[in-house]
Formats: sequence, structure tokens, C-alpha cells
Amino acid sequence: MNYLTDENIRQFIQNALKEDVGDGDHSSLASIPADAQRKARLLIKGEGVLAGVELAKHIFAEVDPELKLDIQIEDGTVVKYGEIGLYVEGKAQSILTGERLVLNCMQRMSGIATYTRKLTDMISHTNAKLLDTRKTTPNARIIEKWAVKIGGGTNHRFGLYDMVMLKDNHVDYCGGIDKAINKTVDYLNSKNLDLKIVVEVRDLNELQQCIDNGKIYRALLDNMSPEMMTEAVKMVGDKFLTEASGGINETNIVAAAETGVDFISIGALTHSYKSMDISLKAMK
Repeated sequence: MNYLTDENIRQFIQNALKEDVGDGDHSSLASIPADAQRKARLLIKGEGVLAGVELAKHIFAEVDPELKLDIQIEDGTVVKYGEIGLYVEGKAQSILTGERLVLNCMQRMSGIATYTRKLTDMISHTNAKLLDTRKTTPNARIIEKWAVKIGGGTNHRFGLYDMVMLKDNHVDYCGGIDKAINKTVDYLNSKNLDLKIVVEVRDLNELQQCIDNGKIYRALLDNMSPEMMTEAVKMVGDKFLTEASGGINETNIVAAAETGVDFISIGALTHSYKSMDISLKAMK
């Protein structure tokens, strides 16, 4: 499912502006003449992968379609302190009204993209792809997953509606893996839904149940040691895809990737990153 549509992006921006601007940017309206025309530069004050430039275009256009942007650095580019990401020129009040939303988004997106790039580089010698998760900021999932893509990662499901993931609680509530899979297949058929089924397994016994059932798209290997994951990959062969998840970080991601898994999902991509320092500075 393509979540990066103009409609979804605009809805995110409108909700964010409603939260921030409310009934007006009274600081700018009070102190800046309505006809004042000014220019500002986006100053990079950190190092890493820049993300959110394309979003900044959408934000400034939503605030004031007459604002003019001069993009200096595109999304996905490695930047360093002192570089200029873009220039924006036009109505001074409009520049100031859009400033904080642009910065909030770009700082966070650049932090996510930078961390994602770091981890993808660490496993680039393997065939494993790095996945994000649903561990995102409520109402900001669209930009956080966008940042993962910019950083070189791969998006997992966007929400609960575009893929079935039977996790431990689903399995336990349902009464077992085989029952959970079969009930899911019946449900999807009854609703005429074409959704992939991912099942979380906690040990090799549960994995064997998935193999015996044969109706899943991917097995999520939860909190397994590299040795157990290696055995799990051998058991699965080419029957379905495998995903390593749970407790994976910079210290063990390489070992996980080298087991031969197809995917590695890490929630920290979108909840434990460090934002990049970026500011918007007025130009005289």
C-alpha cells in the first residue's frame, strides 16, 4: 500500500498546522508587517543523512503557495555542519509560521534516516533487509516511515489493516499457532482480503508448526539467539521468508543478518534515534 500520497501528506500537514498555529501565529502577525518580504536559510548544525526536504516543500506550499524555495541538498544526502539545505523566500509572516513545523519534521526525519543508514551499512554485506515497525509517534507515522525509506531501510506494514501479523498474544488467545493461522485464512477468504500472513514464533517447535501448516508468508523469529536463528533459517529453506526481531541493536545486528534471515525489524529506528540539529535563520 502506498501511504506517501499527496492526500496523506497534506492531511498530516494540515493537522500539524492546526495543532501549532490554531487561530493564528500572533507573534508574527503582531510584530512583522503584512507586506514584508524576506529570505531565510536552512542551516545544518549536525552530521548525518538529511531527510524531510520534500516534505518541507509541501509544508511551505500549504502555509503560503507564493513562497519560493531554492533546494540546495536533496533527501538522502550525507551532510555536515555548516551546510545550507535550502533557501526560502517570500512573505516574512509565512516563513515564520511554517518554520517550526519544517524544523520539527526535518530534525526528526534526519535523525531516523541517519540511524537507519548506519544500521543498513552494517549489514550491507548480507542479503538481509532492515525493516521498521509500528513503534512510531501517534499521528506522525507517515513521516517516520518516510525517513526510514530515505535512510535506505524498508517499510514493514503501515498499520493493522495492510498485513496480518499473528504475535504471541494472538496465538495464546486463539489456542495455538495452527488454529490461529487456519482461522485467519478462513477470515481473509470470507472478507475477500488479499493480505500476507506473518506469524511470530518463540522457538523451533512453533516454527515447525508454521512449516507443517504451510499457509504463511513470513515467520518472525522472536528474540532468538544467532545459533537458533541459523537453525531456523535451515529449517525453513525456501518455504517462506524469515524475519529476525526482538532485542536487536548495533551490538548484535551483524550476527543476526549473517544467519541468513531475509529481514531484520528494529523498533528503535523510530523510537530511539537522535534528532539532527537544524535551524532556520533569517537573512537580511
